[in-house]
Amino acid sequence: MLIDTIKELCALSGVSSFEDEVRAYLKEKAAPYADALRVDAMGSLIVFKKGRRSTGNKLLLAAHMDEVGLIVKNVTDDGYLKFFCVGGIDRRVLIGKNVFVGKKAIPGVIGLKAYHLVSEDEEKKVPKVEDLYIDIGARDREEAEKQVSLGEFAAFSGDVAEFGDGFIKAKALDDRVGCAVMLELLKEDLPMDCTFAFTVQEEVGCRGAFGTAFSVTPEIALVLETTTAADLAGVAEHKQVCALGKGPVVPFMDGGSVADRKLFELTRELAEKHDIPWQTKHYIAGGNDASVFQRTKEGVRTVVMSAAVRYLHAPSSVACKKDFDDILRLARLFIGAIAAEEEA
Repeated sequence: MLIDTIKELCALSGVSSFEDEVRAYLKEKAAPYADALRVDAMGSLIVFKKGRRSTGNKLLLAAHMDEVGLIVKNVTDDGYLKFFCVGGIDRRVLIGKNVFVGKKAIPGVIGLKAYHLVSEDEEKKVPKVEDLYIDIGARDREEAEKQVSLGEFAAFSGDVAEFGDGFIKAKALDDRVGCAVMLELLKEDLPMDCTFAFTVQEEVGCRGAFGTAFSVTPEIALVLETTTAADLAGVAEHKQVCALGKGPVVPFMDGGSVADRKLFELTRELAEKHDIPWQTKHYIAGGNDASVFQRTKEGVRTVVMSAAVRYLHAPSSVACKKDFDDILRLARLFIGAIAAEEEA
């Protein structure tokens, strides 16, 4: 069920600030198991579920629903769409990629000047985003503007597919994996009250989580995420961050937050006690919603569990299915351990 949910979520379009389609899916799937459900002003979906022990808003689980993508900024006289990137995207992965534009999912392809017109100097450089465009097959500006308005999003249209020995490739694994894990946990008989936050606009500065942190005011936040793996040929071992298939990544620190030491040790001990493989980051990089939860007025104790992903923020990211299952197991154990501390 977990992998099926991930596949369905990755097939949806939800570029930052355009998460409507993903939010509607999550809301429908979460509603039968929720004791309370609301969408806040930013668009984050906040779901509360009672557990066997009444602990109120003590524990929050969070995962962001948005993905990186593009936003249309201009239409040329020839009918091509010029764009900005939404979130951190390496422009080298854009050329020739298929996209869907807007809620009508108009198909397009990202193009640039033909190779036979490129100068020797241009051939040695990666084209700037300003030199790229989205071709939707329009004859001119008038025809393009009948289909697309300025400010509409464009999402990658990469296929979701299993391949190799237990791997999956898809766009938006960051962070539909975390969302899927939370949906699975919502179905379960929980040992304590839990609030589940499916946040928005993480890819453009953790903006959705900021509002969630203040409206929920948890004591502890478990952030379920993905993180760049870089376990690739040609990348020095000390820069490889983490690796696929070696279990959940539990960072002691990243570019935005430092894990609560007791929660970090608790997570490590749970994994080792229950024979769940785990790893930490060997190269400090990245950041996520945990950074925002730590910055609230009272502060929130945070810990992160991530799935290692290759080619993050690209049209086809790659991850290991077993890692997803191990994150679900470890998150379940974490909730149980926090509940047990409450009873002690």
